[in-house]
Amino acid sequence: MKVELGGTGLEVTRVGFGGIPIQRLGMGEAAEVVGAALEQGIDFIDTARGYSDSEEKIGRVLSSFGGRVTVATKSFARTRDDMLRDIETSLRNLGVGHIDLYQCHNIAGDDQLETVLGPGGAMEALTEARDQGIIGHIGITGHKPWIVAEAIRRFPFETVQVPFNIIETAAANELLPLAREKRIGTIAMKPVAGGAVRNVLLNLRFILTSGMDVVIPGMDQVFQVEENLSVLDGLSPLSVSEMEVLLREKEDLGDGFCRRCEYCMPCPQGLNISFLHLIGAYYFRYGLRDWAWERLQGLEKKYGDCVRCGECVSKCPYDLNTPAIFAELGRRIAEDRKKN
Repeated sequence: MKVELGGTGLEVTRVGFGGIPIQRLGMGEAAEVVGAALEQGIDFIDTARGYSDSEEKIGRVLSSFGGRVTVATKSFARTRDDMLRDIETSLRNLGVGHIDLYQCHNIAGDDQLETVLGPGGAMEALTEARDQGIIGHIGITGHKPWIVAEAIRRFPFETVQVPFNIIETAAANELLPLAREKRIGTIAMKPVAGGAVRNVLLNLRFILTSGMDVVIPGMDQVFQVEENLSVLDGLSPLSVSEMEVLLREKEDLGDGFCRRCEYCMPCPQGLNISFLHLIGAYYFRYGLRDWAWERLQGLEKKYGDCVRCGECVSKCPYDLNTPAIFAELGRRIAEDRKKN
């Protein structure tokens, strides 16, 4: 099942490939997963300069794949010169002479929007690159839909990429109607909230029947490719009972949890921040205490090694107070181990 991405003329599968998780894989393992996605029909891949070696891993597979693939990447660069350098790096890493969609990545506030749109800003570079045929289309990503909505009022972006899942639906209020009005393509990132949502297929159906053109779940195992694509078979809105399942999960999760985007990394103290959040979730939310405890003991740096420098807080798009969360997790786990 394909869809035209807004008014770009790009026709892509509604389930795309998110490039974050393959950072954690070796080159061979990543090639296997990306290759499986392409062979099974996924033809939209999203990655980023900020995803360590994700672009390079994807590029190695693209070089040997004969089919048509729409490639999207993005950069945190805010100035013209920095963006031009990142575009060149992306072209080299991906092994291509043209990138279909290049996105201004994670615009988080009015000040950043002013910078990228202003004189000497990143949009000058992206516009130049599009005029030269180096990139095809210009998009924007962000975790705050109201900022992205303001951006598309001020610049003719061709796509928007924002979090959208059963927990995060703010984009439906203003951004999605505005994007439809302007024929701007819509891409749902964080579709399973960084792995926190357990009912994955129900959640993907919810997203794809709520106005989003494309959803880009991250995949780091081959079986996930077929599983995620299966949502397109007879795609239909959720029934009342199915929606109740997701709403119960939403209530249980709340919103103060890590989405594993890893923008907070690296930690100056060497903590594996996203994995420590995951261990806490498995210990208390999912009741896998022994599994989580064993993994925690295998880590060199644990919750108590956090020095509360606050660097992770300043980088988190969800404003998580990770130092406070880690202090509480460390205390609760210690107390639980004493009881058991």
